[in-house]
Amino acid sequence: MAANRRTRQSKARPEDRPALAPHREPAHGLAMSKERYLAAKEQWAAKQVARGVRPRATPSADRLPPGQKLTTGFPVLDLGVQPEVPLADWTLLLDGFVENPTRLSWAAFNALPQVEDSSDFHCVTTWSRYDCHWGGVAFTSLYELIRPKPEAQFVYFTSYDGYSTNVPLARCLDDDVLVATTFEGSPLTREHGGPARVIIPKLYAWKGAKFLKSITFLPVDKPGFWEVRGYSSTADPWKEERYA
Repeated sequence: MAANRRTRQSKARPEDRPALAPHREPAHGLAMSKERYLAAKEQWAAKQVARGVRPRATPSADRLPPGQKLTTGFPVLDLGVQPEVPLADWTLLLDGFVENPTRLSWAAFNALPQVEDSSDFHCVTTWSRYDCHWGGVAFTSLYELIRPKPEAQFVYFTSYDGYSTNVPLARCLDDDVLVATTFEGSPLTREHGGPARVIIPKLYAWKGAKFLKSITFLPVDKPGFWEVRGYSSTADPWKEERYA
C-alpha cells in the first residue's frame, strides 16, 4: 500500500507553511453548455500532452504536491448536475468480481462501522486544502463485506450524475480511503457530493466520485469519465500525473 503522506498541520512551523492562495470560486461548467465545457477540458488535456507535459519520474516529498496552491476554501466542481437523491431512495451497489454482491440501503450503509479521518485534499485544477475532516465508512469495511475475488485488481465507481472513474484496487485499501457521508462534522451537502462520496486522499480528487451510486470490482482497468478524455488513470499528485 502507498505510504501515508498526511502530516498534521499543527506540527508544522508557521514559516514552513506555504502562503494561502486567495479563494476564488472557479467558473462553473454551466457558464457554457455542458458539451462545450467537456470539449474544452478534453482539448486542454490534449494541449498539455502536446506541449510535452509529463509526470515526474521521482515523486515530490513535500506535503503540498507540485503545481498546487493552498486554499482554505472549498471550490465546487462537477458536471453541472447535482442530483437530489432522497435518502429513502439512495442505494449503493457493490458488484463485479466479488463473492458477496450487495446492494445497501442508506440505513444498511450507516449500520456499518463508522470512521472519522482528517486528510488533505488535492484537486487537479491546482488547489489543495489541508486537514479536511471526513466521516463515513472505510473502504476496507466494504471490501471485507463483499470479499473480492482474486481476479479483482481495479475498482470502477459510478455516480448518480452519470460520472465514473477508475482506481487500482491497491490504492483503495489505504486506511484513509472512505465513502464519506459527513464533512467537518455535518452531513455532506449536495454541492459537495452528498449524500455520499468517495475520498482517496493520495490521488487527485477527481478519483473521489461524488454522488456515489455503485462500486464495481474488475479484473482489468476500465477508464472513467475524465480518463477517456485525456486524464491520467493513476492520478498521483506528487508525480503530477494529471494527463494520460
